[in-house]
Amino acid sequence: MTAIRVPKGITRLSGARLGLSIGALALMPWTALSVPRGTLPFAQGGSTDAQLRITQIDRSGFPEIRVYVSATDASGEPVAVSSDDLRLFENGQPIEPESILGAGEVGPLMTMLVVDISGSMDVAGKLDAAKSAALAYVDQMEPGDQAGLIAFDVESTIVQPLTDDRQALAEAIQSLKTGGDTAMFDALVEGVRQLESIDGRKAIIVLTDGLDNSSHVTLDELLSQTGDQGPSISAVGLGDRSQLGVSFAGLDEGRLETLASRAGGVYARTADAAELRQVYERLGRALHSEYVVTYVTALPLRDGVNRTLDVRLASSAAAASGRYNPGGVVPEVAQTAPWNLFGLTLAVLAALLLLPTLIRAGLGAANRVPFPRRAEPKPAGRVRLREETPPLEQGRIRLH
Repeated sequence: MTAIRVPKGITRLSGARLGLSIGALALMPWTALSVPRGTLPFAQGGSTDAQLRITQIDRSGFPEIRVYVSATDASGEPVAVSSDDLRLFENGQPIEPESILGAGEVGPLMTMLVVDISGSMDVAGKLDAAKSAALAYVDQMEPGDQAGLIAFDVESTIVQPLTDDRQALAEAIQSLKTGGDTAMFDALVEGVRQLESIDGRKAIIVLTDGLDNSSHVTLDELLSQTGDQGPSISAVGLGDRSQLGVSFAGLDEGRLETLASRAGGVYARTADAAELRQVYERLGRALHSEYVVTYVTALPLRDGVNRTLDVRLASSAAAASGRYNPGGVVPEVAQTAPWNLFGLTLAVLAALLLLPTLIRAGLGAANRVPFPRRAEPKPAGRVRLREETPPLEQGRIRLH
Protein backbone atom coordinates (compact mmCIF):
# COMPACT_ATOMS: atom_id res chain seq x y z
CA MET A 1 0.00 0.00 0.00
CA THR A 2 1.49 3.30 -1.11
CA ALA A 3 1.03 6.24 1.23
CA ILE A 4 0.76 9.76 -0.10
CA ARG A 5 2.70 12.11 2.17
CA VAL A 6 1.74 15.74 2.43
CA PRO A 7 3.92 18.51 3.90
CA LYS A 8 2.98 20.26 7.08
CA GLY A 9 0.63 23.21 7.02
CA ILE A 10 -2.88 24.52 7.15
CA THR A 11 -5.01 23.66 4.15
CA ARG A 12 -7.64 25.60 2.30
CA LEU A 13 -11.15 24.55 3.10
CA SER A 14 -14.44 24.45 1.21
CA GLY A 15 -18.07 24.51 2.24
CA ALA A 16 -19.50 26.10 5.36
CA ARG A 17 -17.40 26.42 8.49
CA LEU A 18 -17.28 24.54 11.78
CA GLY A 19 -15.71 25.78 14.98
CA LEU A 20 -12.11 24.80 15.66
CA SER A 21 -11.64 22.07 18.21
CA ILE A 22 -10.33 22.77 21.70
CA GLY A 23 -7.19 20.78 20.90
CA ALA A 24 -6.43 23.04 17.96
CA LEU A 25 -6.85 26.13 20.09
CA ALA A 26 -4.39 24.71 22.58
CA LEU A 27 -1.87 24.15 19.82
CA MET A 28 -2.42 27.60 18.30
CA PRO A 29 -3.39 30.03 21.05
CA TRP A 30 -2.77 33.01 18.82
CA THR A 31 -5.00 32.09 15.92
CA ALA A 32 -8.49 30.87 15.08
CA LEU A 33 -9.54 28.81 12.10
CA SER A 34 -12.93 28.49 10.44
CA VAL A 35 -13.49 24.90 9.27
CA PRO A 36 -16.21 24.22 6.67
CA ARG A 37 -19.20 22.02 7.35
CA GLY A 38 -19.11 18.69 5.54
CA THR A 39 -15.54 18.08 6.71
CA LEU A 40 -15.65 15.21 9.16
CA PRO A 41 -12.77 14.26 11.47
CA PHE A 42 -11.32 10.81 12.01
CA ALA A 43 -12.92 8.85 14.80
CA GLN A 44 -9.70 8.37 16.75
CA GLY A 45 -8.66 11.19 19.09
CA GLY A 46 -5.39 12.87 20.00
CA SER A 47 -2.89 14.25 17.55
CA THR A 48 -3.94 11.73 14.90
CA ASP A 49 -7.34 13.41 14.36
CA ALA A 50 -7.66 14.24 10.67
CA GLN A 51 -9.93 16.05 8.25
CA LEU A 52 -10.39 15.66 4.51
CA ARG A 53 -11.11 18.80 2.52
CA ILE A 54 -11.90 19.38 -1.15
CA THR A 55 -10.12 22.64 -1.89
CA GLN A 56 -10.68 23.01 -5.65
CA ILE A 57 -12.41 21.19 -8.50
CA ASP A 58 -10.85 21.73 -11.92
CA ARG A 59 -13.17 20.89 -14.84
CA SER A 60 -11.16 22.71 -17.52
CA GLY A 61 -10.42 19.35 -19.20
CA PHE A 62 -14.03 18.10 -18.97
CA PRO A 63 -15.01 15.25 -19.01
CA GLU A 64 -11.74 14.79 -17.11
CA ILE A 65 -12.08 16.19 -13.59
CA ARG A 66 -9.25 17.03 -11.18
CA VAL A 67 -10.16 17.15 -7.49
CA TYR A 68 -7.69 18.81 -5.10
CA VAL A 69 -7.84 17.33 -1.61
CA SER A 70 -6.02 17.97 1.65
CA ALA A 71 -5.79 15.81 4.75
CA THR A 72 -4.81 17.50 8.00
CA ASP A 73 -5.30 17.11 11.70
CA ALA A 74 -7.31 19.62 13.71
CA SER A 75 -4.28 21.87 14.17
CA GLY A 76 -3.69 22.10 10.44
CA GLU A 77 -0.78 19.65 10.30
CA PRO A 78 -0.90 17.19 7.36
CA VAL A 79 -1.37 13.47 7.92
CA ALA A 80 -0.43 10.49 5.74
CA VAL A 81 -3.20 9.13 3.51
CA SER A 82 -3.11 5.85 1.61
CA SER A 83 -4.29 5.96 -1.99
CA ASP A 84 -5.95 2.57 -1.41
CA ASP A 85 -7.99 4.11 1.38
CA LEU A 86 -9.49 6.91 -0.71
CA ARG A 87 -13.03 6.61 -2.04
CA LEU A 88 -14.47 9.06 -4.56
CA PHE A 89 -18.16 9.45 -5.41
CA GLU A 90 -19.98 11.57 -7.99
CA ASN A 91 -23.70 12.05 -7.38
CA GLY A 92 -23.45 9.17 -4.92
CA GLN A 93 -21.95 6.74 -7.46
CA PRO A 94 -18.45 5.30 -6.82
CA ILE A 95 -15.71 6.52 -9.16
CA GLU A 96 -12.51 4.74 -10.13
CA PRO A 97 -9.73 7.38 -10.23
CA GLU A 98 -7.34 7.39 -13.16
CA SER A 99 -4.53 8.73 -10.97
CA ILE A 100 -3.75 10.11 -7.54
CA LEU A 101 -0.81 12.50 -7.27
CA GLY A 102 0.76 13.38 -3.94
CA ALA A 103 2.54 16.45 -2.63
CA GLY A 104 5.28 17.64 -4.96
CA GLU A 105 3.53 16.09 -7.97
CA VAL A 106 0.44 18.29 -8.16
CA GLY A 107 2.08 21.02 -10.23
CA PRO A 108 2.79 24.72 -9.81
CA LEU A 109 0.74 26.92 -7.50
CA MET A 110 -0.53 30.33 -8.59
CA THR A 111 -1.25 32.70 -5.69
CA MET A 112 -2.55 36.25 -5.68
CA LEU A 113 -1.65 38.10 -2.48
CA VAL A 114 -4.24 40.80 -1.75
CA VAL A 115 -3.17 43.27 0.96
CA ASP A 116 -5.21 45.96 2.70
CA ILE A 117 -3.42 49.33 2.66
CA SER A 118 -6.35 51.40 3.95
CA GLY A 119 -5.89 53.99 6.66
CA SER A 120 -6.91 51.52 9.36
CA MET A 121 -3.84 49.39 8.52
CA ASP A 122 -1.61 52.26 9.64
CA VAL A 123 -2.49 51.56 13.28
CA ALA A 124 -0.31 49.43 15.61
CA GLY A 125 2.20 48.58 12.89
CA LYS A 126 -0.24 46.37 10.96
CA LEU A 127 1.06 47.29 7.51
CA ASP A 128 4.66 46.51 8.46
CA ALA A 129 3.50 43.15 9.79
CA ALA A 130 1.61 42.51 6.56
CA LYS A 131 4.75 43.19 4.52
CA SER A 132 6.79 40.80 6.65
CA ALA A 133 4.16 38.06 6.31
CA ALA A 134 3.90 38.46 2.53
CA LEU A 135 7.69 38.28 2.20
CA ALA A 136 7.68 35.06 4.24
CA TYR A 137 5.15 33.57 1.85
CA VAL A 138 7.25 34.49 -1.18
CA ASP A 139 10.37 33.00 0.43
CA GLN A 140 8.83 29.52 0.49
CA MET A 141 7.61 29.47 -3.11
CA GLU A 142 8.61 26.28 -4.90
CA PRO A 143 10.05 25.99 -8.43
CA GLY A 144 7.32 26.72 -10.97
CA ASP A 145 5.17 28.66 -8.51
CA GLN A 146 4.08 32.20 -9.28
CA ALA A 147 2.60 34.95 -7.16
CA GLY A 148 1.19 38.41 -7.69
CA LEU A 149 0.32 41.36 -5.47
CA ILE A 150 -2.79 43.54 -5.34
CA ALA A 151 -3.02 46.42 -2.87
CA PHE A 152 -6.32 48.07 -2.03
CA ASP A 153 -7.80 50.94 -0.17
CA VAL A 154 -10.77 52.64 -1.85
CA GLU A 155 -9.20 51.58 -5.17
CA SER A 156 -7.44 48.39 -6.25
CA THR A 157 -3.93 48.47 -7.69
CA ILE A 158 -2.12 45.59 -9.38
CA VAL A 159 1.27 46.26 -7.84
CA GLN A 160 2.83 43.12 -9.36
CA PRO A 161 1.21 40.74 -11.88
CA LEU A 162 1.84 37.01 -11.56
CA THR A 163 5.56 36.24 -11.70
CA ASP A 164 8.13 33.76 -10.45
CA ASP A 165 10.62 36.60 -9.87
CA ARG A 166 11.04 36.74 -6.10
CA GLN A 167 13.05 39.94 -6.23
CA ALA A 168 10.31 41.73 -8.15
CA LEU A 169 7.75 40.48 -5.65
CA ALA A 170 9.86 41.60 -2.70
CA GLU A 171 10.26 45.09 -4.14
CA ALA A 172 6.53 45.32 -4.81
CA ILE A 173 5.72 44.30 -1.23
CA GLN A 174 8.18 46.80 0.26
CA SER A 175 6.64 49.62 -1.78
CA LEU A 176 3.24 49.39 -0.08
CA LYS A 177 1.95 52.52 1.68
CA THR A 178 -1.31 53.20 3.46
CA GLY A 179 -4.09 55.19 1.82
CA GLY A 180 -7.77 55.88 2.40
CA ASP A 181 -10.90 53.78 2.99
CA THR A 182 -11.38 50.05 2.38
CA ALA A 183 -12.88 48.29 -0.66
CA MET A 184 -11.90 44.67 -0.08
CA PHE A 185 -14.51 42.93 -2.23
CA ASP A 186 -13.61 45.11 -5.23
CA ALA A 187 -9.98 44.06 -4.85
CA LEU A 188 -10.94 40.39 -4.65
CA VAL A 189 -12.93 40.67 -7.87
CA GLU A 190 -9.76 41.95 -9.54
CA GLY A 191 -7.81 39.06 -8.04
CA VAL A 192 -10.26 36.56 -9.51
CA ARG A 193 -9.89 38.21 -12.92
CA GLN A 194 -6.13 37.93 -12.76
CA LEU A 195 -6.38 34.17 -12.18
CA GLU A 196 -9.36 33.21 -14.33
CA SER A 197 -7.30 32.21 -17.38
CA ILE A 198 -4.93 30.06 -15.30
CA ASP A 199 -5.37 26.29 -15.18
CA GLY A 200 -4.35 24.15 -12.23
CA ARG A 201 -4.19 25.08 -8.56
CA LYS A 202 -4.78 28.74 -7.84
CA ALA A 203 -5.53 30.63 -4.65
CA ILE A 204 -6.06 34.09 -3.22
CA ILE A 205 -4.90 35.10 0.26
CA VAL A 206 -6.36 38.39 1.45
CA LEU A 207 -5.01 40.20 4.49
CA THR A 208 -7.16 42.88 6.08
CA ASP A 209 -8.48 44.20 9.33
CA GLY A 210 -11.93 43.58 7.91
CA LEU A 211 -13.30 47.12 7.93
CA ASP A 212 -14.67 47.18 4.38
CA ASN A 213 -16.68 50.36 3.86
CA SER A 214 -16.28 51.31 0.19
CA SER A 215 -16.77 48.28 -2.10
CA HIS A 216 -19.04 48.58 -5.10
CA VAL A 217 -19.74 44.82 -5.17
CA THR A 218 -21.24 42.65 -2.45
CA LEU A 219 -20.02 39.31 -1.16
CA ASP A 220 -22.67 37.48 -3.18
CA GLU A 221 -21.65 39.28 -6.36
CA LEU A 222 -18.02 38.40 -5.70
CA LEU A 223 -18.83 34.71 -5.23
CA SER A 224 -20.96 34.62 -8.38
CA GLN A 225 -17.93 35.79 -10.37
CA THR A 226 -15.67 33.25 -8.69
CA GLY A 227 -17.71 30.29 -9.90
CA ASP A 228 -17.39 26.65 -8.89
CA GLN A 229 -13.89 26.23 -10.30
CA GLY A 230 -12.41 29.60 -9.39
CA PRO A 231 -9.60 30.14 -6.92
CA SER A 232 -10.11 29.48 -3.25
CA ILE A 233 -10.02 32.60 -1.12
CA SER A 234 -8.40 32.45 2.30
CA ALA A 235 -8.75 35.40 4.64
CA VAL A 236 -6.34 36.52 7.34
CA GLY A 237 -7.68 38.94 9.91
CA LEU A 238 -5.21 41.20 11.69
CA GLY A 239 -6.72 43.12 14.56
CA ASP A 240 -8.75 42.96 17.74
CA ARG A 241 -12.37 41.94 17.29
CA SER A 242 -13.30 43.47 20.64
CA GLN A 243 -12.44 46.88 19.17
CA LEU A 244 -14.87 46.60 16.27
CA GLY A 245 -16.84 49.84 16.16
CA VAL A 246 -14.61 51.37 18.81
CA SER A 247 -11.34 52.06 17.00
CA PHE A 248 -9.49 51.43 13.75
CA ALA A 249 -7.83 48.42 15.43
CA GLY A 250 -11.18 46.59 15.37
CA LEU A 251 -11.63 43.43 13.30
CA ASP A 252 -14.84 42.57 11.44
CA GLU A 253 -14.28 38.86 11.99
CA GLY A 254 -17.77 37.74 11.07
CA ARG A 255 -17.46 39.07 7.54
CA LEU A 256 -14.04 37.50 7.02
CA GLU A 257 -15.25 34.12 8.30
CA THR A 258 -18.21 34.24 5.93
CA LEU A 259 -15.97 35.12 3.00
CA ALA A 260 -13.53 32.26 3.63
CA SER A 261 -16.16 29.62 4.29
CA ARG A 262 -18.17 30.44 1.16
CA ALA A 263 -15.15 30.89 -1.11
CA GLY A 264 -13.55 27.53 -0.36
CA GLY A 265 -10.77 28.94 1.78
CA VAL A 266 -9.64 29.02 5.38
CA TYR A 267 -9.95 31.87 7.84
CA ALA A 268 -7.16 32.67 10.31
CA ARG A 269 -7.03 35.45 12.88
CA THR A 270 -4.32 36.97 14.99
CA ALA A 271 -4.20 40.12 17.07
CA ASP A 272 -0.41 39.91 17.30
CA ALA A 273 1.48 41.36 14.36
CA ALA A 274 4.55 39.30 15.27
CA GLU A 275 2.56 36.08 14.81
CA LEU A 276 1.22 37.07 11.39
CA ARG A 277 4.35 35.79 9.66
CA GLN A 278 3.75 32.33 11.12
CA VAL A 279 0.18 32.37 9.80
CA TYR A 280 1.40 33.01 6.26
CA GLU A 281 4.08 30.34 6.54
CA ARG A 282 1.47 27.82 7.61
CA LEU A 283 -0.81 28.82 4.73
CA GLY A 284 2.07 28.46 2.31
CA ARG A 285 2.93 24.97 3.53
CA ALA A 286 -0.72 24.02 3.35
CA LEU A 287 -1.11 25.09 -0.25
CA HIS A 288 1.71 22.72 -1.18
CA SER A 289 0.40 19.84 0.92
CA GLU A 290 -2.53 18.86 -1.25
CA TYR A 291 -2.85 15.96 -3.62
CA VAL A 292 -5.02 15.65 -6.70
CA VAL A 293 -7.41 12.89 -7.74
CA THR A 294 -8.06 12.70 -11.49
CA TYR A 295 -10.98 10.82 -13.02
CA VAL A 296 -13.22 10.83 -16.10
CA THR A 297 -16.85 11.44 -15.28
CA ALA A 298 -19.40 8.82 -16.27
CA LEU A 299 -21.69 11.72 -17.23
CA PRO A 300 -19.80 13.26 -20.17
CA LEU A 301 -22.59 15.60 -21.33
CA ARG A 302 -22.51 19.31 -20.50
CA ASP A 303 -26.09 19.40 -19.23
CA GLY A 304 -25.71 22.45 -16.97
CA VAL A 305 -26.75 20.48 -13.87
CA ASN A 306 -24.74 20.69 -10.62
CA ARG A 307 -22.96 17.49 -9.60
CA THR A 308 -21.86 16.58 -6.10
CA LEU A 309 -18.49 15.09 -5.25
CA ASP A 310 -17.66 13.19 -2.06
CA VAL A 311 -14.24 12.05 -0.90
CA ARG A 312 -14.09 9.52 1.91
CA LEU A 313 -11.65 7.26 3.68
CA ALA A 314 -12.65 3.61 3.83
CA SER A 315 -11.01 3.17 7.22
CA SER A 316 -12.75 6.06 9.01
CA ALA A 317 -15.58 8.56 9.00
CA ALA A 318 -13.43 11.27 7.41
CA ALA A 319 -15.21 12.80 4.44
CA ALA A 320 -15.48 15.98 2.43
CA SER A 321 -18.02 17.26 -0.08
CA GLY A 322 -18.02 19.66 -3.00
CA ARG A 323 -19.85 20.29 -6.22
CA TYR A 324 -19.21 21.45 -9.74
CA ASN A 325 -21.20 22.34 -12.82
CA PRO A 326 -20.13 20.88 -16.18
CA GLY A 327 -21.40 23.96 -17.99
CA GLY A 328 -23.53 24.02 -21.09
CA VAL A 329 -26.25 26.60 -21.81
CA VAL A 330 -27.86 24.32 -24.41
CA PRO A 331 -27.84 20.73 -23.08
CA GLU A 332 -25.93 18.25 -25.21
CA VAL A 333 -27.51 15.04 -26.48
CA ALA A 334 -26.11 11.57 -26.13
CA GLN A 335 -25.83 10.80 -29.88
CA THR A 336 -25.21 13.16 -32.74
CA ALA A 337 -27.00 12.56 -36.04
CA PRO A 338 -24.80 12.15 -39.15
CA TRP A 339 -23.89 15.42 -40.82
CA ASN A 340 -25.46 14.44 -44.16
CA LEU A 341 -28.79 13.69 -42.47
CA PHE A 342 -28.54 16.94 -40.56
CA GLY A 343 -27.86 18.87 -43.77
CA LEU A 344 -30.74 17.21 -45.60
CA THR A 345 -33.12 17.94 -42.75
CA LEU A 346 -32.00 21.56 -42.67
CA ALA A 347 -32.50 21.91 -46.44
CA VAL A 348 -36.01 20.44 -46.27
CA LEU A 349 -36.97 22.77 -43.45
CA ALA A 350 -35.60 25.75 -45.35
CA ALA A 351 -37.53 24.75 -48.46
CA LEU A 352 -40.77 24.38 -46.52
CA LEU A 353 -40.19 27.76 -44.96
CA LEU A 354 -39.62 29.45 -48.29
CA LEU A 355 -42.28 27.56 -50.27
CA PRO A 356 -45.24 29.90 -49.52
CA THR A 357 -43.15 32.92 -50.45
CA LEU A 358 -42.04 31.34 -53.71
CA ILE A 359 -45.61 30.40 -54.61
CA ARG A 360 -46.88 33.93 -53.96
CA ALA A 361 -44.04 35.43 -55.97
CA GLY A 362 -44.74 33.07 -58.86
CA LEU A 363 -48.44 33.88 -58.95
CA GLY A 364 -47.76 37.59 -58.86
CA ALA A 365 -45.32 37.39 -61.74
CA ALA A 366 -47.76 35.34 -63.77
CA ASN A 367 -50.51 37.95 -63.34
CA ARG A 368 -48.23 40.69 -64.60
CA VAL A 369 -47.26 38.98 -67.92
CA PRO A 370 -49.59 40.05 -70.87
CA PHE A 371 -51.01 37.21 -72.94
CA PRO A 372 -51.13 37.68 -76.81
CA ARG A 373 -54.62 38.36 -78.25
CA ARG A 374 -56.03 35.82 -80.67
CA ALA A 375 -56.20 37.21 -84.20
CA GLU A 376 -59.62 37.29 -85.93
CA PRO A 377 -59.69 34.94 -88.93
CA LYS A 378 -59.92 36.66 -92.28
CA PRO A 379 -62.73 35.64 -94.62
CA ALA A 380 -61.66 33.07 -97.09
CA GLY A 381 -60.85 34.63 -100.46
CA ARG A 382 -61.45 33.22 -103.81
CA VAL A 383 -58.35 32.01 -105.42
CA ARG A 384 -58.09 32.31 -109.06
CA LEU A 385 -55.47 30.01 -110.31
CA ARG A 386 -55.56 31.12 -113.93
CA GLU A 387 -57.79 32.83 -116.31
CA GLU A 388 -59.92 30.37 -118.09
CA THR A 389 -60.25 30.75 -121.82
CA PRO A 390 -63.79 30.49 -122.85
CA PRO A 391 -64.35 27.51 -125.01
CA LEU A 392 -64.42 28.14 -128.76
CA GLU A 393 -67.69 27.94 -130.35
CA GLN A 394 -67.84 24.73 -132.21
CA GLY A 395 -67.71 25.53 -135.85
CA ARG A 396 -69.82 24.04 -138.49
CA ILE A 397 -68.26 21.99 -141.13
CA ARG A 398 -69.83 22.48 -144.48
CA LEU A 399 -69.51 19.65 -146.83
CA HIS A 400 -69.51 20.41 -150.39
